[in-house]
Amino acid sequence: MAEAESAQELVTGLVASHGTQLRRFVFARARNVADVPDIVQEVYLRMLRISNADSIRSPEAYLFTVAQHVVQQHTMRQSATPPTIQLAQLLNEPATTHDADPGLALEAQQCLEGMQLALEELSPKARATFMLHRRDGLSFDEIAARLETSRPMVKKYLMKALLHLRLRLQQA
Repeated sequence: MAEAESAQELVTGLVASHGTQLRRFVFARARNVADVPDIVQEVYLRMLRISNADSIRSPEAYLFTVAQHVVQQHTMRQSATPPTIQLAQLLNEPATTHDADPGLALEAQQCLEGMQLALEELSPKARATFMLHRRDGLSFDEIAARLETSRPMVKKYLMKALLHLRLRLQQA
């Protein structure tokens, strides 16, 4: 029980003395400003889990080291999750034209919706690989570096995505 109280006292003191600096530190490193409060909270939670707070020689340095790790882990999780896009947004042409066939337009819309659903059914890594390769034109090596995986796994994810999308198109 004394260890928990010791950690709580440590965190309370750090919040009072370095709370503003910590928020600025995270703000400067976070990709999304909306994530700053969550990251700061995670830093304090990790600090509360310290089993022997009395053994920390420089609590301030430890706080910012923990913060750096939390920001890095958060950034890695965010980059591994592909951004959600709507396939209909990728079309540059207006949806309605004077000489467009309404039946053809409906069929195209249904096809896009089916492809969007099929993409959402993929695992996050397979979806990210597909989008990075087909939409962004990245090479296997670039995708492997971005997703922190191997080149053979990138190939596997892409093949899995292509096979899944092909099967879904055949079903439609």
